[in-house]
Amino acid sequence: MNIPNEYVSTAEDIADQVIRKGKHILPTVARLCLISTFLEDGLRMWFQWSEQREYMDMSWGCGKFLATVFVLVNLIGQLGGCVMVLARLRVPIACGVLFFIVVLQTFAYSILWDMQFLFRNLALIGALLLVLAESRGEAKSLFAGVPSLGDNKPKNYLQLTGRVLLAFMFITLIRFEFSIVQILLDFVGSLLMVLVTVGYKTKLSALILVLLLTTLNLYHNAWWNIPDYKPLRDFLKYDFFQTLSVVGGLLMIVYLGPGGVSMDEHKKKW
Repeated sequence: MNIPNEYVSTAEDIADQVIRKGKHILPTVARLCLISTFLEDGLRMWFQWSEQREYMDMSWGCGKFLATVFVLVNLIGQLGGCVMVLARLRVPIACGVLFFIVVLQTFAYSILWDMQFLFRNLALIGALLLVLAESRGEAKSLFAGVPSLGDNKPKNYLQLTGRVLLAFMFITLIRFEFSIVQILLDFVGSLLMVLVTVGYKTKLSALILVLLLTTLNLYHNAWWNIPDYKPLRDFLKYDFFQTLSVVGGLLMIVYLGPGGVSMDEHKKKW
């Protein structure tokens, strides 16, 4: 009797029950979590219009006009993209707009040279790819009731790329602290992320990661406990919503599964 395998099988059964019961709201919750960082940043552009414009003008010396255009593009692009994703309205275009915003901010805020912020933006792009994959649906058959003979390859590769890019988020959360709890968290989290990346026991691994990341996010990034006048509040808020967006990507994996390019899929053919 293989007890570890029994535990894994039991955990998979529980995960399947949770997914089945929540299948109607899971995609919406995943999308809401995923767009949260764009929604927060878009609203910040609205409420801190003058501060954001002055910051860009001072950082780049681009003048009031270009600084205003930058803030306006971020505001409209992010809020508009969020509405389109939630409403399932031309999702590929919405994902393209949000992808453009991520790339724009990567260069505008010099994130390209900061590995932690760069990795988080890559994870954000991975989450967007998973939304794009979900919007494609299943490959349609030529005849009603007859399964399609070919795989939905674009969707499968979108899911694969999305899974790989999401792994960058966890790299930024690894803390090199010599404590038993932190070492255990780093080990378990890294193992689960590897399983999600290669697509093995994917739904179970992604669901556990959702619980783990959500717990760590609430503990480490509790920005609501910091007074408004402290700069730390904005940093923690940024981290909180970016992590929440990656949680949304993981929830999308829980809903969609790993796709055709994964160990789970290949196991079915053995």
